[in-house]
Amino acid sequence: MGLACPGLFDKRERIMQIGVDVQRAVENKRIFVVDDDEVSGIALQFMLADDNETHLFGRLDAALDKGSAWPPHLVLLGIGLCAGDAAGVIGTIKNHLAGVKILLVCDSADASGIQVLRNWGADGILIRPLDLAAVRRKVDAQLGRRTSLSIPLVVR
Repeated sequence: MGLACPGLFDKRERIMQIGVDVQRAVENKRIFVVDDDEVSGIALQFMLADDNETHLFGRLDAALDKGSAWPPHLVLLGIGLCAGDAAGVIGTIKNHLAGVKILLVCDSADASGIQVLRNWGADGILIRPLDLAAVRRKVDAQLGRRTSLSIPLVVR
């Protein structure tokens, strides 16, 4: 005899986690968070772990090693790892992980080298402080998922 759990397998229902859609939870998109800022990396992993298979790396070489066996769909790259050889980092990732999308995680949109990195193939940026809704929306857009359009309403 089975236990009665109404709605447990109904796709319209949500899993018991906040903001997690069943369809996205079983989709299994792999994301690598590669950031030398441990706090930022852990925050991103926490924000994305409900809907995605998310892995955190503090070094680029560790991510590339893991990516050869388990290629990611998206790499969130901390701008701190791009210091020195900024343009070469994106090229290295693109050469080792063909077809991967890259989002840069930086402190401001005016950070030095961001335009150079975008010219080398970065697909977008995430700006700190990180906002849960903004991070999920940008990640979903890069993964080809539908994203909701939000137009702010100003009442005077």
